[in-house]
Amino acid sequence: MKLLITGGAGFIGSNFCRYILQKYPNYKIVCLDALTYAGNMDNLVDIVDNANFKFVKGNICDVKLVDKLFKKERFDFVINFAAESHVEKSLLNPQIFIKTNIEGVGVLLNACKKYNVGRFHQISTDEVYGSLPLKQKDTLFNETSPLNPTTPYSVSKASADLLVMSYYKTFNLPVTISRCSNNFGQYQFPEKLIPLTIMRAHDNNDMLIHGKGNAVRDWIYVIDHCEAIDLVIQKGKIGEIYNIGANYEKTNLQIVKSILKKMGKSQDLIKYIDDRLGQDQRYGLDVTKIKTELGWSSKYDFNLSLDKTIKWYIDNENWLNKIKNKQKGAR
Repeated sequence: MKLLITGGAGFIGSNFCRYILQKYPNYKIVCLDALTYAGNMDNLVDIVDNANFKFVKGNICDVKLVDKLFKKERFDFVINFAAESHVEKSLLNPQIFIKTNIEGVGVLLNACKKYNVGRFHQISTDEVYGSLPLKQKDTLFNETSPLNPTTPYSVSKASADLLVMSYYKTFNLPVTISRCSNNFGQYQFPEKLIPLTIMRAHDNNDMLIHGKGNAVRDWIYVIDHCEAIDLVIQKGKIGEIYNIGANYEKTNLQIVKSILKKMGKSQDLIKYIDDRLGQDQRYGLDVTKIKTELGWSSKYDFNLSLDKTIKWYIDNENWLNKIKNKQKGAR
């Protein structure tokens, strides 16, 4: 079995590459990544020399490169992690998100269609559904909930989902989509809440909280997500969408306070700033479908996984310093 994993040098993609190589020793992986600011070869340092792993630097929007790669490798599965994914950056420069998250997906779909790939799997997000009311805790999004994205990022991901499904309905291309809640774990670029909080706490810097920190997110450990994706591409029904989440909802403020407490840092580091533009108040996923149809459920405890994540960042200070330098160079 040969897999193309796009965006495989990023956070979730690199964890998925590692997961697949460990679980399926006979699988071959080609990792395609443009190595933009969030993609990092240091995320792949322990697998880059694996005989069943090949890295290709390139952008999914490059039609000639993608066509050449598909023609040469003849992939069985294509799993697309490649995406611009930071909401605040999408507010500043939406065009990059439109280019990668929509046009890039179109390039991959055309290649899958041309070379008869056995399955295209799109990694999507719970943000395509929009926001849930804070007070209605029993309300969750399921796979048939209407798409109601509110930021350029979530609009670009929702658009990609619609494009993927159009190739299934029009061209009979075998596709699946998974929409996951907020991930955390090792190798996450420190622009996202949990690694950013760990990094700033480690350096005794202020924790900047948007608004009152009341926005609620459902958190899932990245390995839980990898296992769910694996199950979807192996056993999921063609043309179906699967929600993936751990149903562990916490406010952003609760997450920050928990990390400060675990790291022995003062709560006085917390500082409040203006709320983010287009801030969705709450995300929550109904994961009944993947549980009943595929038998998956989250198995990693949030607090234990958070402890493990904090320890990983502290123990891998060299990795973190390289990331900090990369951030400076990107400015």
